[in-house]
Amino acid sequence: MHIIHYADLTWPEVAALPRDLPLLIPLGLGDYDLDAAAARLNAAEICLLPALPYGFPRADGDPLASLAVRPGLWRRVLAGVAKELRSQGFRRMVLLNGHGEQGPAGGGLTTLDLSCQPQPAPPWPADLAQRSAVISTGHTEQHGHHLPLSTDTLIVQAIADGLAARAPGEVCCLPAWPYGVSTHTREFPGTLSLGGRVFEDFFLAIVDRLAALGAETIYFSNGHGGNHSFLVNVVKLAGERHPQRFIATEWLHTTGPALARYRTSAIGGMGHGGELETSYILHLRPDLARMARATTETDFVSTPGYYMDWVEGGRLIANPPWSDDTTSGIYGDGRLGAAAKGRLWLAAAVEEKLETVRELREQHALRQSQRAWRKATAGWR
Repeated sequence: MHIIHYADLTWPEVAALPRDLPLLIPLGLGDYDLDAAAARLNAAEICLLPALPYGFPRADGDPLASLAVRPGLWRRVLAGVAKELRSQGFRRMVLLNGHGEQGPAGGGLTTLDLSCQPQPAPPWPADLAQRSAVISTGHTEQHGHHLPLSTDTLIVQAIADGLAARAPGEVCCLPAWPYGVSTHTREFPGTLSLGGRVFEDFFLAIVDRLAALGAETIYFSNGHGGNHSFLVNVVKLAGERHPQRFIATEWLHTTGPALARYRTSAIGGMGHGGELETSYILHLRPDLARMARATTETDFVSTPGYYMDWVEGGRLIANPPWSDDTTSGIYGDGRLGAAAKGRLWLAAAVEEKLETVRELREQHALRQSQRAWRKATAGWR
């Protein structure tokens, strides 16, 4: 039995997969009996997609069970994952369930109940109110001919791991979420998308669950630019729903002074699958970087009001087709990536995150003090 790991592939490799290949989507982080899965599916080859780490009911007592969202919303999440796979022509999508009764998956997914050895999660800390809950949002998305679909998720998970090691008493980091929002999924195979409204509703529900557990400051650490505008909506709605808490997000990781300090490329070379992300993957997972296939795509349609580098620049907000600017799927110069730069950028990103979560708690403390003062002086409204 041969196992293909979907997120390790590049988009041309996904394009070449047989469309009747069974695609397996695991519930939860753990080890499933994949030999048994292949046997039950009568398949000599299977393809394993990124696991859905939380949000579903569990019967195994795992602390992440506290983050289960309502069943109707969970079915929308599953349908969002399946929709893009189906639109790319895949016909056999299977949900691996080792966590108790889930009910029908829907969305074109069949369910296979299998034994699973869960990856143990630490219990929620008793002092969660004094920490920042960090939600890392990655994605499963094409990154050109040379980087894997898991690029965004690998990077934000590494940043979260570094943050947890750097300040273990100050943060509580959730596993990186590997399914984001893309609005150019039809242009390059491999890219998936939950859909913006499903993404927003799901993470708003996750904020509700974290608030119920006692979290006072919640931070979305974002690894995929397409998630950004939807995360803004999440924090806006969550701030209205939970006014006594401080909830924030960012445009993208690694945006401080170190971004310019270590770069080699001119403006336009960082981008998507360019120097920055290639350097990260060369540092984190060099086995997944196919540098012989790396390309340079910097001849973008640019004007003063709208241009692309690591983040979109200029006063305009737009969403033109990526195929206007790139044939390989990247924005930037992937050939300039280097593991040494990836190591430096990761260290810088961890320090940026530490400063940010401390600022979140400072904001929260200052606002609590101001509310208390206004109430005490009869200025409360």
